[in-house]
Formats: sequence, C-alpha cells, structure tokens
Amino acid sequence: MGATSNSVKVDVKTTPRVRQNMVYLLVKQLRPHQWTKNLLVFAALLFSLHKVSPDVIGKSVLAFLLFCFVSGCVYILNDFVDIKNDRNHPEKQFRPMASGALPPALALAFGAFLLLGSLFSAYYFDRLFALVLFVYFVLNVTYSLKLKHVVILDVMIISAGFVLRAIGGSLMIQTPFTPWFLLCTMLLALFLAISKRRHELILLQQDKGTHRKVLDSYSSELLNQLNTIVTTMTIISYSLFTFTSGRTIHLMWTIPLVIFGIFRYLYLITVAGQGGSPEKVLLQDKPILITVFLYVVMVAGIIYVFELK
Repeated sequence: MGATSNSVKVDVKTTPRVRQNMVYLLVKQLRPHQWTKNLLVFAALLFSLHKVSPDVIGKSVLAFLLFCFVSGCVYILNDFVDIKNDRNHPEKQFRPMASGALPPALALAFGAFLLLGSLFSAYYFDRLFALVLFVYFVLNVTYSLKLKHVVILDVMIISAGFVLRAIGGSLMIQTPFTPWFLLCTMLLALFLAISKRRHELILLQQDKGTHRKVLDSYSSELLNQLNTIVTTMTIISYSLFTFTSGRTIHLMWTIPLVIFGIFRYLYLITVAGQGGSPEKVLLQDKPILITVFLYVVMVAGIIYVFELK
C-alpha cells in the first residue's frame, strides 16, 4: 500500500513539471533569440510618426508577433527535416527535437496550430497582410526544403524574407512603402546573408560540405566580391533615399551612422571572426547596438522636427 501511495504521489508531482518542460521546449523550438529579425516590421512605424496612435502601435506589435510565430513554424519544419544532420552538429545537436527532448509529432502539431491561428488572425485585420504572411511562410519552407542548396539564390531568398517583413509592417498600419525603402531593405539583408555565408565558409573550411551543401559552391573570393558590390550599393541607395524619397532632406545626417554600422559589421566578419549570427551581433556588439539606437532616435527626431512641426 505504502509503495503504491508513494508512486501515485510522484506521478502527481512530476506531471505538471513534465508539462511545464514541454511548454518551455515548444517555446524554445520557436527560437525566440532570432525574433530580432522581425523588428524590421516597425520600420514603417518609424517613418510614419504622423500616424502614431495606440491603435497603430498595437497593430505594429501584432504584426511583429505574427511574423515571429510564422517564422517559428518554419523553424519547426526546418529542424524536423534536418533532425539527422543536426544530431551530428556540435551546436545544433542540443536543439529540442535533435536532442530527443521534444517529440517531433508534438512539435509539428503545435506548429500547424500556430500557423493556422496566425494566418486567420492576420486575415481578420488585413487580407493583404495575411497574403504577405502566407507568401513569407511558403518562401521560407521552399528555402528550407530545396532553395537553401542553390548557390546565389539562397542568399536572395533570405533577402526577400526581410523585404516581406518591411512590406507586411507597412500594410498592417496602411502606410505606403517607397521603392527606395524596399531597395535599401533588400540590399542590407543581402549584405547580412552574404556575411553569414562567409562566416560559415571560414569556420568550416575543412568540411564545409558536411554542414551546408551550398558552401561547396562558394569561395571566399566570391563572397568578398559580392559583399563589396552589395556594400557599395547599400550606401549609395540609402544616400539617394534620404535625398529623393520625398522626406525631409535632413535625413542625410543619418548616413554616417549607416556607413559606420556597415563598416563595423565588415570588421566583425573579417577581423573578429564573427557574423555567423546577425541577431547575436545586434544584441552583443555594443558599437552596433549603440549605432542602431542612435539611428532610431535621430530618424524619429528629424521627422518630428522637420516634418511634423
């Protein structure tokens, strides 16, 4: 009797812990540390201060969360497809599914529920935004399953994902987006994607093909040339944006911050050996973090002083 009673007590006590652990693993599977990429959704809000209101801010926050949830669904599918390879990777082997802590069936069911809920929520607020969110999901799924193995196209798909984030943020608050804004977004995203490939190539020079097949098609020389081209185009495009986008010409004072941010990132990937994870660089590198903060403050201040007053 005593043994049975103790056994029941143990089960009662451990069941909530198991459930809490599963909830933690499901949240971890969504990779919250990579949600900083979705902050681009707020770019439209930054350049539309005349429309700022609690309702507009709430819609921007909702757009950010929905992109986070949908991108999390992509991570679930990606980790499920790559589960065997991840188990042989020094870092990825600790991911919830690869480590065996999270049942793949549970993760997929959770992802399907989260995806449908996110798309229905987006459709309720704005049909075009829901369409952008759906295209974003499909694009990233095709990337995870096939396109990430296609040289050049892989980094362009990553860039397209950032452009869709910017478009989605604009649609949610019904703010028109300019071609210059989208071009700058695309080029900056290309710069980050190429830099990431370069970091992976240098880090895994000896067995690059066993980690990411597309690395067999890249070389340091090619990636350096691509980065040179994209860096030049980004700075020129942003400079033209500040002069010809129809906004106040005083936005030109933010150009030095953009140049410093790009140069600092180039330093990190070429000298410091970083850049494999842009979201970590943003949060951990103080000069870049300060630069981003100053950029946001300057843009908001310039628009407020020279456009709203």
